[in-house]
Amino acid sequence: MWLRWREAMRQALYGADGFYRRERPHRHFRTSVHASPAFGAAVTRLLGEVDERLGRPRVIEFVDMGAGDGLLASQVLAGAPADLASRLRVTAVDLSARPEGLDERVQWADAVPDGVTGLIFANEWLDNVPVDVAEWTSEGPRLVLVDPASGEERLGDLDAKDRDWLERWWPVGERAEIGWPRDEAWAGLVGRLAAGMAVAVDYSHVRSDRPPMGTLIGYRDGSWVRPVPDGSCDLTAHVALDACAGTLTTQREALLRLGVHGERPPLDQARRDPAGYLRALSAAAAEAELIDRGGLGAFGWLTCIR
Repeated sequence: MWLRWREAMRQALYGADGFYRRERPHRHFRTSVHASPAFGAAVTRLLGEVDERLGRPRVIEFVDMGAGDGLLASQVLAGAPADLASRLRVTAVDLSARPEGLDERVQWADAVPDGVTGLIFANEWLDNVPVDVAEWTSEGPRLVLVDPASGEERLGDLDAKDRDWLERWWPVGERAEIGWPRDEAWAGLVGRLAAGMAVAVDYSHVRSDRPPMGTLIGYRDGSWVRPVPDGSCDLTAHVALDACAGTLTTQREALLRLGVHGERPPLDQARRDPAGYLRALSAAAAEAELIDRGGLGAFGWLTCIR
């Protein structure tokens, strides 16, 4: 059976027995949320800025899109200052079942509520929005079809919408992910905002520096695997964030502005408080990972304000 990659990904990730119906992401790969609690603290500070800009409304909302195990939602609840916490409504959005032990104040949902006033935060969500794949031939770009059971591929025909997107956003290469479903998913997410900010964080690329062979890959148990859409692994591809509406920067720049610096503790602390020094050194190393130019710091941060 031959399917477009977008449909094969949808079934493999989100079908009745799909990967994300059964699995928690942190069991297979590590995100910024799990790298350091400084990430959650920075997001909490960002929520505070949004709250101030909105004039401290009676109810301020935080929506964690693609919440996984709910850790970010829990960190925001725990880290919010008292005044903010007293007005805060937190919703974690994920298709998987509610995690055991999650703070009862976190509302668990399978869709973003409408009319959000506050901050919608989508960390490594867009890369799992299913997309089709194109491959260039002597006749121009062709659609790639896949057999879900084996991962074998053959070529088919692109439709006009696919061609238009490629011509505008990914005009050259050997292989590409066709990103318009992600553009539309992001627009739909932003459309849920009544007032506030939406943020998408993901590994990404821009038109001037597209990867020539595309980026579709599988993940399982912390390792890259061949992307076979049979439900046995995560399927992900970097995001053409510049094709989505909003202001684009890097995670490094965003987190530096929010107070994440990864500065080592002073050496004299090692003599005065060896245990405290080691804890501070470990925390600084984790923060440094978040802003590393060659790693998580290179992730794109896309922001849209309403």
